[in-house]
Amino acid sequence: MPCAICYNDLLAVSRLLCGSQEMTESWITVLDLGGKAMHWSEKIAKDIIKRSPDKEEYVCAAGISPSGSIHIGNFRDIATSYFVYKALLKQGKKARLLFSWDEFDRLRKVPVNVKEIAPELEEDIGKPYVDVKDPYGCCGSYAEHFEKEFERSLARFGIKVDARRQSENYRSGKYAKYVIQAIQKRKEIFDILDKFRQQEATPEEREAYYPVSIYCPVCGKDDTTITSSSEDGVTCEYTCKCGHSGHWDFSKDFNCKLAWKIDWPMRWMVEGVDFEPGGKDHASPGGSYDTSKIIAKKIFGINAPMFKGYEFIGIKGTTGKMSGSTGLNLTPETLLKIYQPEVILWLYSKSEPNKAFDFCFDDEILRQYFEFDKMLKTYQAGKGKNFDYIEGIMYNCMIEGRTVHPVPMQQIVNFGSVVDFNADMLETVFEKIGTPYKKEEFAERLELAKYWLEKCAPQNMNTLLGYRNWDYYNQLNEVEKKEIALLHDYIQKGGYDLDALNAFIYTIPREADPNFDEENKKAAQANFFKNAYNLMIGKAAGPRLYLFLYAVEPERYLSLLDFSTPQTEEEKELAAAARAEAERIAAEEAAAAKAAAEEEARRAAIAPVKPQITIDDFDKMDMRVCKVTACEIVKNAEKLLKITLFDGLGERIIVSSIRDEYTPEELIGRKIIVLANLKPAKFAGVKSNGMLLAATHDDCGCKLIFVDDSVPEGTAIH
Repeated sequence: MPCAICYNDLLAVSRLLCGSQEMTESWITVLDLGGKAMHWSEKIAKDIIKRSPDKEEYVCAAGISPSGSIHIGNFRDIATSYFVYKALLKQGKKARLLFSWDEFDRLRKVPVNVKEIAPELEEDIGKPYVDVKDPYGCCGSYAEHFEKEFERSLARFGIKVDARRQSENYRSGKYAKYVIQAIQKRKEIFDILDKFRQQEATPEEREAYYPVSIYCPVCGKDDTTITSSSEDGVTCEYTCKCGHSGHWDFSKDFNCKLAWKIDWPMRWMVEGVDFEPGGKDHASPGGSYDTSKIIAKKIFGINAPMFKGYEFIGIKGTTGKMSGSTGLNLTPETLLKIYQPEVILWLYSKSEPNKAFDFCFDDEILRQYFEFDKMLKTYQAGKGKNFDYIEGIMYNCMIEGRTVHPVPMQQIVNFGSVVDFNADMLETVFEKIGTPYKKEEFAERLELAKYWLEKCAPQNMNTLLGYRNWDYYNQLNEVEKKEIALLHDYIQKGGYDLDALNAFIYTIPREADPNFDEENKKAAQANFFKNAYNLMIGKAAGPRLYLFLYAVEPERYLSLLDFSTPQTEEEKELAAAARAEAERIAAEEAAAAKAAAEEEARRAAIAPVKPQITIDDFDKMDMRVCKVTACEIVKNAEKLLKITLFDGLGERIIVSSIRDEYTPEELIGRKIIVLANLKPAKFAGVKSNGMLLAATHDDCGCKLIFVDDSVPEGTAIH
């Protein structure tokens, strides 16, 4: 039996073995008893098997609601389940990857990007996604459009799923008996849900609760309210906001749906689910999983499947939560324009679900490709440092029928734009510089590099200028001009190999300057390289100069180094156009910098978030809606108003220093939010019983938070 080792000792050892904190943290959590590093998905798979050792087939589930384009955060749902599914297969078990399209959910909000082309869909809010028309007109429904969009991406990843469409399951009557079962136990369900509520429920709320929504046969929306039901839960009476009312038989009428926290455990039971991940909002204490786990046991008589909460995905350089309902999302289909599918899977695989990571649209993407290639080479070799750990990661990334070649993305980016993204020309370049990659090996990455450079990182483009850069040349001193001439003459003469060219360009500053300072040799060489790049590609840096000069055909750049003839009229026109474009870009950058500075100043003016509190702390605050019934100025006090309010139970008086902002007449009859259980205090001799909720800012002063007149007095805020 292995001896016990303290975590800190194991951590120290693993740091030595793994070589990085990131790798250490991942490895340490999945070390098996034999000392072999296991991938996190293998550890979960082992726990699943241990939990149900005799089960014939294990089910890993995932599900997404097609509220809009499926974003990369949602993709973590299926990726996590997919890796556990593969781990079960790897351990010799029969397994199934179940994927549910929750297109029987109601349309809650029209995404911003969808609303722009189909504003009429606002009228369909409340209908199930499967019954809403496709805003783009190419598919049978709203749901189908976004399902097909995502399924195309899944195919690119080689992920095959056992798909379920929940509209079909409900409308076929498959779930009818479980719907009835939930209605029969509706008060038990209410009591379970109530344990996780902040406010104590009333007996009336408990009596009126039903765990199912009916889609109205007239308007098609779930704007219905069940008013009564039979004792056996089979039938009910209902009304709808559209004005329709009727009788419903759950044994025959299947156009209805259980509420999410009941629907989820019901499906666990029906499908025999062993594992299902969920976002961290579902994983939080008292969240969907905690609630559904209890309902699964007490209502449906099953143990909830193993669960793994996953973190949100970041986009480097951007902010804001991705969401299909807002339209502010980034889809796998978008990622596939700059990432190979294997690299995307690798990023999900190497990060444990509860760890966040970024997809990068800046230069960091080149580092990600480099790290992927490094692991890939070890995996392909079948041996190497930390091979067990690497094998666990890479096993999940490999796609059947595809071979990935670790051709350096940095090299492709460096030379791709120089050769106008021509694969044949790039193949020649690679051969000339001693890395004979074939175009079949890098063609896919070349297209990805092109898209990334053009759309995300144009500053990294290395494109030869179409004219001699006289503006830059004219500001060089005589020594610098001589350096350029020496380079031009050497290239024009030819007859050199790669090593000779490399050696020569480092001697040019010395040969050009009779007063050359050996102590400043590196600075002089760097300055020469900068000048050469500016004359050829219009920027201060590029690929390694000797590789660039050797790889690219001299006739393509030699004229750019030759200033022995006067500037032509055409060159003057091109230079003028380039200056104008540079000024435009500079103006845009200045405007962006100004906007960023203003935003930073705005944020600096906002008070920082106070220290975190617990839900228990929040629950101590009694905030409720109150109506102002009277208001008067407090005598001998410059800023105070005496406000009389009705809080649903009785009258209370609050004194507030808002006289500069509001007159009594402006407040009488309005509904506001009050912190009702604040300890009373006296102001100008008047006892104040509570505090008004208001927003304060230098730009707007103090503004009360008003509530719609339809909200009854005494309504709790939570």
